[in-house]
Amino acid sequence: MLNQEDLIKKVKMYNSFFDPNTLSKAYTFALNAHKNQKRDAGEPYIIHPVAVANILTDLKLDTATITTGLLHDTIEDTKATYKTVEKEFGKEVADLVDGVTKISQLEGKANTHSKAENFRKLILATSKDIRVLLVKLADRLHNMRTISSASNSEKRIRISNETMEIYAPLADRMGMNRIRDELEDLSFAVLNPDPRKLIVDRLSLNKTEREKNFNEISEKFTKILNDSGIKSQIIGREKTPFSIWRKMQTKRISLEQLTDIVGFRIIVDDIKLCYKTLGILHTKWSMIPGKFKDYISTPKINNYKSLHTSIIGPKKERVEIQIRTQQMHDFAERGIASHWIYKSSEKVSFTSLKEYDWLRDLVEIMEESKNPEDYLEYTKLQMFQDNVFCFTPTGEVIKLPKDATPIDFAYAVHTKIGDSATGCEINGKVSPLQSFLKNGDLVNIIVSKKVSPSFHWLNLAKTGKARAAIRRYWYNKNLSNLKIEKKYNTGLCIQIPNVPGKLGEVSSLIGLNECNIINMEIITKKSDYLEFIFDIQVKDLKKYTNLISELKVKEYKFKIIRHRKKDALFQRIFKNFKRN
Repeated sequence: MLNQEDLIKKVKMYNSFFDPNTLSKAYTFALNAHKNQKRDAGEPYIIHPVAVANILTDLKLDTATITTGLLHDTIEDTKATYKTVEKEFGKEVADLVDGVTKISQLEGKANTHSKAENFRKLILATSKDIRVLLVKLADRLHNMRTISSASNSEKRIRISNETMEIYAPLADRMGMNRIRDELEDLSFAVLNPDPRKLIVDRLSLNKTEREKNFNEISEKFTKILNDSGIKSQIIGREKTPFSIWRKMQTKRISLEQLTDIVGFRIIVDDIKLCYKTLGILHTKWSMIPGKFKDYISTPKINNYKSLHTSIIGPKKERVEIQIRTQQMHDFAERGIASHWIYKSSEKVSFTSLKEYDWLRDLVEIMEESKNPEDYLEYTKLQMFQDNVFCFTPTGEVIKLPKDATPIDFAYAVHTKIGDSATGCEINGKVSPLQSFLKNGDLVNIIVSKKVSPSFHWLNLAKTGKARAAIRRYWYNKNLSNLKIEKKYNTGLCIQIPNVPGKLGEVSSLIGLNECNIINMEIITKKSDYLEFIFDIQVKDLKKYTNLISELKVKEYKFKIIRHRKKDALFQRIFKNFKRN
């Protein structure tokens, strides 16, 4: 376990603005709050919040976030309250701890409540401050690292499924590739232990050879770049067992056929040198067609930037290469968390970050959608999808998922454009709205005030934003078309012969004329007749008029009571009841 002094020293190495007293105080507070608690494996509970704080330190986050990591379980699991935390550490930290607590309280409820609804609450808690999600990801990462200590196998499987379905995609969406990879692989070890063990065992057999090949190729890359005056740092990253397994499943190949287990990352000083490095490598070795991707000019949807290429390398084998600057590399590793180390203070306006846009869109859908499954669907659509970049006639870039249509494009521009779309032009050519868009397409949406979105567009749209807007339009339209039923309350005092079946006959007459009996009282009992008061709810006055006519035809004596009042008044009315 990281001790107090080492934690402070670690933060001091990258953050000159932090307050060591706050961290020291939080460490002691958490130690005292959890002093009598144990984890499932039997070790002191304090190991967990310290480990979470350590993960957040690895991400090079601010003091408030690391403090929250130390305190994140105090409100939920100890006697500490929101007011206690606020008094000791301020409102900022108290709000962050409270946000993490609310998310944690959802865990374990997925089986008793809608998974989509729980996800909605998670996102809404996160949307107030993105650091809540960063702490929660660190919390989940440490729990997954120690999941083997959980005695309940069902619990391990449930947590791993939740991690794979929700937290790993969220980490990806925040650009936090390192945490995503580890979450996926740890979940994979629980959900598919045998395939993972097989891959691990096979990889261990030729690990030494892979390391030797990497070093030899790295030396050749370094030399040719140095000769061209380019300073570079070359690092390698081995694919995780899960990513290897996923690639084997996707491409339907064996482990032996997989040649890109280790990827090369070349880090240079600036963007200009990225492209220069790419040109040098492509000049020296043959590029594999179709494997070049420029994520610098057109970043991924999570704002990941890098040049990707594959070449037939020095040893006549396929080599995957990523070329990026140090800042790009930091983002690729830590995602949105990397922004803190490039600021002149600890304060970061997370709402101004591009990586926050998707979260803002998701919250908008949640607030407007009536169906929780809609926003869960949107999220799943957006998490891992490749993207295409299209242009408006004015040159604005619209980022969409792969296989998006002009319908998605229209709603991405503005909801009103989508609702009034009647056709489109793609690269100057009239095209159907169900066309698949490609990178670089210039799209012009043709609109008309006289049209409305077609309901069958739901099957064509790929983005959750478009689908939610279409559903919302038709929901509101149907709502406005609903006739508001006006209901009338009245009363009938009816004299019914004391003969079997006559009360049933009267009740049937009332029901057949679509009048609803909401109350019935007997007020007079005689040997030859009974007097009843029927409180009736009327929807259709014509039906009520017909009821009155039928009572007259069948020679029932009755009196209409338009406004029921207290019993004393009714007695006076009934006293003067005329027997015609």
